[in-house]
Amino acid sequence: MSQIENGNSAVPEANGSLYEKHKKIYVRAASGLFNNWRWGMVFLTQALFYGLCWVDWNGRQAVLFHLVERKFYIFGMVFWPQDVFYLALLLIISAYALFLFTAVAGRLFCGYACPQTVYTELFLWIEAKVEGDRPARIKLDKGPLDGRKLRLKTTKHALWLILSLWTGFTLVGYFTPVKELVASIPSFGFGPWEIFWILFYAGFTYMQAGFLREQVCKYMCPYARFQGVMFDPDTLIITYDPERGEPRGARKKGIDPRSEGKGDCVDCGICVQVCPTGIDIRNGLQYECIGCSACIDACDEVMDKMSYPRGLIRYSTENALAKHYTPKEMVAHVMRPRVLLYSAILGMIILATAWGLGTRIPLKVDVIRDRATLAREADDGRIENIYTLRIMNTEEAPRRYALSVSGLPGAEIIGERIVEVPAATTESVLVSVRVPPESGTKGANHIFFEIQAQNHDKVRVSEKASFMLP
Repeated sequence: MSQIENGNSAVPEANGSLYEKHKKIYVRAASGLFNNWRWGMVFLTQALFYGLCWVDWNGRQAVLFHLVERKFYIFGMVFWPQDVFYLALLLIISAYALFLFTAVAGRLFCGYACPQTVYTELFLWIEAKVEGDRPARIKLDKGPLDGRKLRLKTTKHALWLILSLWTGFTLVGYFTPVKELVASIPSFGFGPWEIFWILFYAGFTYMQAGFLREQVCKYMCPYARFQGVMFDPDTLIITYDPERGEPRGARKKGIDPRSEGKGDCVDCGICVQVCPTGIDIRNGLQYECIGCSACIDACDEVMDKMSYPRGLIRYSTENALAKHYTPKEMVAHVMRPRVLLYSAILGMIILATAWGLGTRIPLKVDVIRDRATLAREADDGRIENIYTLRIMNTEEAPRRYALSVSGLPGAEIIGERIVEVPAATTESVLVSVRVPPESGTKGANHIFFEIQAQNHDKVRVSEKASFMLP
C-alpha cells in the first residue's frame, strides 16, 4: 500500500487498500510422523462426533442434549438446568487446558484438533482425490472451463456439500434424537429450527473449510491474536534453525554444503508449499502459524533425501536455539513454574469435578409455597400452609420417596407421604402442612421438608421453607 507524507506521519492514499488481496493456497500433501498424528486426531474426533450420537444407552441415545425436555443425557448421567454449575466447571477446565497446552507447546489445539483444521484436512483430502495433487490442481484452475474441469469441480463440490450436510445433520442429532431425524428424512418432516441449524452449520462448514480456510485462522480466529501473551522464550514452537540452515541454496546431492559455503537448507520451498496458511517458517515465528507441523515432516523428508540430519525445522524453544540447549535441558526449561502451576490448578479442578459428579445426589427438590393462601385454620384447630413440591428424579430408574417435615413442634404432613417418580422425570406434589398454633411465633417460621428415597439411605434431600403463623 502506497503512502504519502502528511507532516510527520504517513497516511494511506485515498485509493489504497487496507486489506491484502486473497490468493488461493494450493497445499501440498505431507507425510511423516506429525502428519500421522494429525490424521489420527482427525479420525478420533470425527469418529466421536459422527458416531457417538448413534450409541444407545439404557434404551435411549447415549449422548443427547434434549432441549425440549430440558435434560442433558450423557451415558448414565442426566443433567438438568439446575446443574449449570457443571457446565461452568467444564468451561473452566477447557480454559485452563488451553492455557497449559499453549504454555507448553504453542498452538497444539489449532494444529491437531481445532474443527477448522480437521474439516479443512477432510476437504483437502477430497479435493486431492478428485482433482489430483498440487501441480494438477494448479494446472486445472489455470486451464479453460472444459467438460473435464466442469465434471471435476462439480464432483468435488457435491462431495463437499454432502459432507457438510451430514455434519449439520449430525450436530442437530445431539439435540433432537438422531433416529427421529432419520425417520423424518423421507417426508422431510423436520421442525423449523432443525432445518435452520442443519443448513446453517452445513453452510458454514462448506464455506469455511472449502473456501475461507486459512483466512479463518489468520483473520477471524481471536486465538491467533492473543496467543502471544501465552508464549514465552521457553514455549515449544515450530522453529527453523538459521545457524544450521543459512545461507540456503541449491546444491547437488552428496556434496558437503559447508564446502560451498552453504547451510543445510536447499531452498526447495516445500516447507512453504505444505503450509496450510502459506507462511514461510524460515522467517521466524508468525501469528499465522497454526502449529500443524507439516513443515517439519516435509523438511525431514528432504533432509533424508540429501543424507543430512533431521531437525532443520523442529519443535524447539527460542532459548534452546539461542543457548544451544540439549534436549534434556530444553525439557527441563519447558517444565517451568508457570506450567507446573497451570497443571496443578487444572488437576485440582478435574479432581473436584470428578468428586462432585461421583457424589452427586440424584434427587432435586424445589419447594413453592402457595401464595394465594398464606395461612388458614384447619378443622382441627391447627394452622395449615399449602406447598407444591417439585421432585426431580435424576436417575434412570423409577424411585419412591418418603416425605416428612420438621422444624416446628408438632409439624405434620396431611395426606399422601409416599411419592413415586418415574425415571428422569419431575413430579409435582401438592402438600398440606399443619402445626399447632402455639408451635411458633407470629409471621414466618422455618420448616424443613425431608425427601428420602426408599431403600437408598444416601439419596436424601432437605429443603428449607417458610411456614406462616397468623
